[in-house]
Amino acid sequence: MSRGTTDRTLFDRLPGFDLSRALLYLLILFFVAFFLVPLETGLMTAFKTTQGVTNTLPFFPPLGEAFTFQKWVDAFDMLGRGLVNSMVLTVPATLLCLLFGSTAAYGLTLINWRGQIFVLVLFLIGIFIPYQAVLVPLSRFWSMVPLEEWLSPLYVLSFVQPEHAQLVELIITDAAYGIPICTLLFRGYYLSLPGDLIEAAKLDGASVTSIYRRIVLPLSTPMIGVVFIYQFTQIWNEFLFTLTIVGSADSPAAPVTLILSGLGSSLSGVDFGMRMAGAFIAALPTLVIYVLFAEQFAEGLETGG
Repeated sequence: MSRGTTDRTLFDRLPGFDLSRALLYLLILFFVAFFLVPLETGLMTAFKTTQGVTNTLPFFPPLGEAFTFQKWVDAFDMLGRGLVNSMVLTVPATLLCLLFGSTAAYGLTLINWRGQIFVLVLFLIGIFIPYQAVLVPLSRFWSMVPLEEWLSPLYVLSFVQPEHAQLVELIITDAAYGIPICTLLFRGYYLSLPGDLIEAAKLDGASVTSIYRRIVLPLSTPMIGVVFIYQFTQIWNEFLFTLTIVGSADSPAAPVTLILSGLGSSLSGVDFGMRMAGAFIAALPTLVIYVLFAEQFAEGLETGG
């Protein structure tokens, strides 16, 4: 009797044993470990002293004198200014993307007018323009716009400095770059809306604005959740535009991603514990947004996102 035949016989004798299900569980366990081990390693590193990082394996938990919470305190002190700047930048830019993306998709989907296909193609082209292709024109454009001078009346406020004009530049840039993809997401959702409802409103004499405000917008709540989570995460983690416009982590307008890139670096080396603690702190707002809009996000994906 061959060995394969013997193994099958043993498996057949085990009550309730399903070989295919066992292999499936092993595969799932492998992928869970594949994705979670780096996260666990980063978390353990963030709680270790510099000596602990050097003397222990990365995924081992910090024990005894190797444990410290000081890395989190130091990282938060370094990133505090950047967190505020990122929030000031991300929330308005995301809301602008929602507003213009939703209205543009409404005009391109539920209203018939000549030339809308051409305009839709322009939006689609805007999605595929790579970031690197616009960095030089973007830098030249903002160097010609005297935005810092226009905002000078605000400098009487003690917490506003001329460098904060760069945050306004980032808000406009990120919103302009995000509107095409938001328009496409909203358009896919609007195509799934019942046409009879829109036609009935038109027969009742409702204007284009009224239909959007009273019918389309209230029905868009699930997609608003999807787009808000997606765009908030994109803008919060954006780095190239930030590096081009702000330039330095020492600037009063530097967002968290710019400060995080140099966190823990010094002439003596890299403080991996502080850097990992900073990475988790920087990711925390996006996790909170996912939790707050999780229900709308799931519903939006289910209904056409």
